[in-house]
Amino acid sequence: MVAVKEKQIQEAYQHCLDLAESHYENFPVASKLLPEKTRKPVAAIYAFARKGDDIADEGDMLAEERIRQLDVMETQLERMSRGEMDEDPAFTALADAIQKHNLPLQLFKDLLSAFKQDVTTTRYNTIEEIHDYARRSANPVGRLMLHLTNNASEQNLADSDKVCTALQLINFYQDIQQDIQENDRIYIPITELESYELGPEDIRMKNQGAAMQALLHFQFHRAEKMLQEGSALGRRLRGRFGFEIRMIIAGGLRICHKLTHQDDIYSRPRLNKLDWLRILFFALFGKG
Repeated sequence: MVAVKEKQIQEAYQHCLDLAESHYENFPVASKLLPEKTRKPVAAIYAFARKGDDIADEGDMLAEERIRQLDVMETQLERMSRGEMDEDPAFTALADAIQKHNLPLQLFKDLLSAFKQDVTTTRYNTIEEIHDYARRSANPVGRLMLHLTNNASEQNLADSDKVCTALQLINFYQDIQQDIQENDRIYIPITELESYELGPEDIRMKNQGAAMQALLHFQFHRAEKMLQEGSALGRRLRGRFGFEIRMIIAGGLRICHKLTHQDDIYSRPRLNKLDWLRILFFALFGKG
């Protein structure tokens, strides 16, 4: 019976690894830079987050059904915390990862809270409201990684929050048009839009005027500054995990640079070979 259960767990981890490797991301997911013993739980965390995100965003379900399915995921979490088995391979792998690495369950609940907010909220009045969303949508992933690698010091957690919030903002800025066209979402504070005498329709209609460029460049620079403030995290962490974090930070900084300097402010930047060389140089030597 023990052998059967272990086989089921390893198959569940493989399911999560396959899922992580099948999705394109500008930032690495369960990268092969990480040791295999770390890659598996990282993939389990990713599979959980991917499932919640898909429920919140994908398909044609009504909002009520999305919330219901996210509530089911929360119930699965609670059952898992009591040691009950689940048929979903993502939860089978996650249960093993949480048990072996003593991962805080609250961080997964925070993620679910953010996914539910995706369903119900499409506008944010202030940057503080957006940061609060990122605290639950992005920061838990960084914190889980630190717990997973036994690096969860107070300073590391604080810097990780800065890095993760900044990366979340950068991801928003890459997808400004997609978010409003597909989900009617705007992650630019409404008060800041109004301070530039702009509104949601300016984004929907791809206004490329001077005011919109000034507003978006302000957003880009703020995210870049926050990412730089948290970048000491990558210098403190050692080994392959530290290198991975430096690569992620360098990738975020490079995307910020491309966002700021591209002609079409709504275009999603793509990293080319030269960009990746710059990112690698930064990760190795701290500049690029």
